[in-house]
Formats: sequence, structure tokens, C-alpha cells
Amino acid sequence: MSNFISIENQNNININGATKVVSSTQNQAVVESEETSIIISGSDLEVKKLDLDNKEVSFSGKITNIKFSDNSQKLPLLKRIFK
Repeated sequence: MSNFISIENQNNININGATKVVSSTQNQAVVESEETSIIISGSDLEVKKLDLDNKEVSFSGKITNIKFSDNSQKLPLLKRIFK
């Protein structure tokens, strides 16, 4: 399943394809999917919906920044060497 992200009025974000919420504070949330990690920055961030069985996560708050990183970089050194 691929990721689908929707942002409404810079105050709500919905992520489909989430496999794990790594962390969540008022200023930053980190969500993992099979392919990427999604880092959401802002203020007054709050989890509104968490349904990992259906791979859905929603946050509300003032969203100021979204970053994506490739999960393949997180493989241990030996797994990267012996692909």
C-alpha cells in the first residue's frame, strides 16, 4: 500500500499507509510507513485518530513542516553490505 497524505487548512493532516507512530509531542510527530518516515513539525500537535490495523493516522494542530526520509537508510550495516 502506498502512502496517501492529505492536509486540510494547515491544521489537520491524515496519513494512510502508516505502520508505526515512532513519537508524538506537541511540536513534532514521527510516523513510519513501509517505504518512508514522515516527520511532521508544528505547534499544538495532537493525535486525533490512530488506527494502525487500517494504517491510518490523523493529527491536528498548526502544521509548519513535513519531511520525508527513506527507511532503507536505517538498515544495519551488515544488511546494507550483504544485500
